[in-house]
Amino acid sequence: MPLIFSYGSLHEEAVQLSVYGRVLHGEADAMVGWVCTLIEVPKWHKAASSGTTHYANVERSPKAESRVAGTVLDLTDAELISSDGYERDAEYVRVMITLASGRDAWVYLSARTVD
Repeated sequence: MPLIFSYGSLHEEAVQLSVYGRVLHGEADAMVGWVCTLIEVPKWHKAASSGTTHYANVERSPKAESRVAGTVLDLTDAELISSDGYERDAEYVRVMITLASGRDAWVYLSARTVD
């Protein structure tokens, strides 16, 4: 089963129920060498009409000890595709990372900040 690392809305039960139709099993983990940032929501985006002004994002940090806490979620291949759809709307892309635990997981990053 694929794993995704959520540092934002995908670890919220209400979002999981909306995207997957169920609450996912999750375990605490962290991204090492990364920091949390915010990405401004474009005024034209549908999220802006609901009052959302920024999305959470992560970027590589020059400090190796930097950490982003979050949750590793187990999901099916079909649910991974659902995650892609949910994140694509916010212009996020999926990349593979190695977490503090040593597990490999997918994480979503703003396409505007991927190098």
